[in-house]
Amino acid sequence: MTVPVVLFTSDLRVHDHPPLRAALGRGGEVVPLFVRDRAVDAAGFAAPNRLAFLADCLADLDERLRERGGRLVVRSGDVVEEVCAVVRETGARDVHMAADVSAYAHRREERLRDALEAEGCRLNVHDTVSTVLAPGAVTPAGSDHYAVFTPYLRRWAEQRPRDVLAAPRRIRVPDGVGSRPLPSRPEAAHLSPALPAGGESAARRRMTAWLRGPVDGYADHHDDLPGDATSRLSPDLHFGALSPVELVHRARRAGGPGAEAFVRQLAWRDFHRQVLAARPRAAARDYRTRDDHWRTGAGARQDVRAWKEGRTGYPIVDAAMRQLRHEGWMHNRGRLLTASFLTKTLYVDWRVGARHFLELLVDGDVANNQLNWQWTAGTGTDTRPHRVLNPVVQARRFDPDGAYVRRWVPELAGIDGPAVHEPWKLDGPARAACAAYPDPVVDLAEGLARFRRARGRE
Repeated sequence: MTVPVVLFTSDLRVHDHPPLRAALGRGGEVVPLFVRDRAVDAAGFAAPNRLAFLADCLADLDERLRERGGRLVVRSGDVVEEVCAVVRETGARDVHMAADVSAYAHRREERLRDALEAEGCRLNVHDTVSTVLAPGAVTPAGSDHYAVFTPYLRRWAEQRPRDVLAAPRRIRVPDGVGSRPLPSRPEAAHLSPALPAGGESAARRRMTAWLRGPVDGYADHHDDLPGDATSRLSPDLHFGALSPVELVHRARRAGGPGAEAFVRQLAWRDFHRQVLAARPRAAARDYRTRDDHWRTGAGARQDVRAWKEGRTGYPIVDAAMRQLRHEGWMHNRGRLLTASFLTKTLYVDWRVGARHFLELLVDGDVANNQLNWQWTAGTGTDTRPHRVLNPVVQARRFDPDGAYVRRWVPELAGIDGPAVHEPWKLDGPARAACAAYPDPVVDLAEGLARFRRARGRE
């Protein structure tokens, strides 16, 4: 018998882990390996918030493995070189890993397969580790992927996900396999102050708490900005501390409209992954071009700066942007309206916003982030590409009393009720009391007219 290697990437858990279960087989030894990838740093994807969450996840994974008699082996450098080094050290003949959908992941897999073949070792890539269904599991006639969510959802919902795999009870790691220390968290000064703790243990507590009650109200309240009635499980899913397959099974057992609405959001994750798997260039290029000539120059840069700082003069936009900086997370409704404001009201390239989100989001994910930004910009899979979300209308609908704005924009905390959404309309002492808050960077009617001209809608 030889010792197989399990290469952990964005699947940092022991529960419902197909590569780990396959490697263990009927027992024996295994090398659980994580490689701190230099290419991630070189690509600028190693944002402090995600590095901190990653450090938590790896520490927890090591602890879960040690509870079962094993440990996590950590290396740093080029993934292919480091995996091959472990294969040579152990005489491994099999490496197991989870499938991924990005262009980088595809290149990594090809390089790794070729290098392992030269070592006399086989690469085993497992689907449905980070998705409920594999990207190509359902396809429409005449195409390799679905370009519209609703028909994809219908086919997706007809499929039964694979069974959930139990965590292994015993894991044995051979002696003598060297490991570097676990990565440490970046200094707190570089992190969002309210960043959550990462790791499978914390993730499973959050999942259990969510499914025991709050999910019941999800269908009715998921867009409620002050109520914050979302699961907040997206970072756990991004790092693979939770299995989306297990989440679907458990949510469906819970049942009810809330659970159904929650499962629909998991289908959106799979939808974006099957789009990106089929069209890897969509991570950086328009999925459907609108021939936009996005604004550049000093005026655009000034508007972008105000948007990033949460000082656009539109309180609901600014509240969401400040939440992002403070928590490394933003409510999904906030993501939609801030993205619409940047791309359509300010008419700035969606890639500018997507890059800023990836600098801060702890759940920053290439498929979800880039394709959601394109959906909102109208260059992606949205069937209504020219829709514009009016921030005042959105605020009145999803923060009717202004509690969300007052929570994140303290300059406006003294304004009661919905008037907080339009402080520029206040006069006299009321406006003077919030003089520190800026006037709008653009009139909404002017922004809409500019966008419509740019898209040839007038």
